Amino acid sequence: MKFLSNLFLVLAVLLSDVMCAVVAYNYCDMVWGIKYAGYSAPASTAFLVAIPFMIAIVVCVVIALYFKKRTT
Repeated sequence: MKFLSNLFLVLAVLLSDVMCAVVAYNYCDMVWGIKYAGYSAPASTAFLVAIPFMIAIVVCVVIALYFKKRTT
């Protein structure tokens, strides 16, 4: 069970890194799109992409804590 706990904790960390990269890319794309392509949405809408990532991170942490509790 400890292996599964560590696996889900590592997955949560990896998801947070991927989330930062994806949101930063989308935000940059929105800023440049507003400036040069005439996008009508504000650049802050790029942060909406973070919602599914945050849900997945929370689920991974909860599962990791569950397996850690079962170990002890």
